[in-house]
Amino acid sequence: MNGVALRLRRRLVAAMLLSTLLLVVAGLASGSEGWSLPSLWGPDAPLIVGQIRAPRTLGAWLVGALLGLAGAVAQGLFRNPLADPYLLGAASGATLAVVLGLAAQALAGHYISLSAADLLSRAGLVLGAFLGALGGVLLTLLLSRGAQHTTRLLLAGVVVGVVLGAASDLVTTVAPDALRGKQWFMLGSTSFLGWDSVLLLSAGALVCVPLAWRLARALDALTLGIDSALSLGLDLPRLRLVLVVVLALATGLAVAQSGLIAFVGLVAPHLVRRFAPSAQGYLLVVSALMGGTLLLAADVLARLLIAPQELPVGVLTALLGGGYLLWLLHRRGIE
Repeated sequence: MNGVALRLRRRLVAAMLLSTLLLVVAGLASGSEGWSLPSLWGPDAPLIVGQIRAPRTLGAWLVGALLGLAGAVAQGLFRNPLADPYLLGAASGATLAVVLGLAAQALAGHYISLSAADLLSRAGLVLGAFLGALGGVLLTLLLSRGAQHTTRLLLAGVVVGVVLGAASDLVTTVAPDALRGKQWFMLGSTSFLGWDSVLLLSAGALVCVPLAWRLARALDALTLGIDSALSLGLDLPRLRLVLVVVLALATGLAVAQSGLIAFVGLVAPHLVRRFAPSAQGYLLVVSALMGGTLLLAADVLARLLIAPQELPVGVLTALLGGGYLLWLLHRRGIE
């Protein structure tokens, strides 16, 4: 390995770890009243920090890590730097499941007069969002007749996304009360992440990251072209299917816990490739680190910018991620 490239990769990992450490401290010190370091050791610290800020901070990092990993897998699988974790219908499937759950509550007369965010934090809707995300991906696989052809898989994902999105819009016309919950879910939020969420997200990361690492050789081969990958003796249909499973699991867990967080899965691999070009194994792992860092930074900003109120974290990631990509396109257009 080139010595300069190796140093760049080590520096990027060190920068991500240091940034994560600083952002964790910032997350623990950021609350409804803004930034306050003394709150870390105040009399209410066991409750405020231990039960509210700590799980939210760790959960936000884990959601970002899963999205970053899923984005790197998607871009490697489709050999397209514009691929993101939501391409296979996970987002639209999760949204439809949440809207159906809220509509059922409203139409059955069990709609509790709490905010939509409180409703969405309930275990039933979280589970529904996860199953909906997996269901959207499964429907995409059925339409594309497996994962043998990435172009067909991509087109099927687009069709599923449009159809399920239209279905969720139709449900909200029948049950308008569900519209508030749908809006919150699509904006994304880390406000209601608890220790149970951290446990689920950690388990998902422990499954997805090692499995993606083991499949990195297949993604490296795909960058050379399908013919080259086949010449290496790889079972591409089976490997593609396993990669889709990893993508679906990582995306489904992240979406179920925090709603739709925009651009993290798209931008994180871009930043890794920009600062430290590398093989897929390194890219997958460090994209997870980058995704966690990006979402945690956005979460801290969402708490502080207009404290004591909060911004939806998905809005910030869309503005920052979209702004970065626009700047990148402009710069390359000039070059």
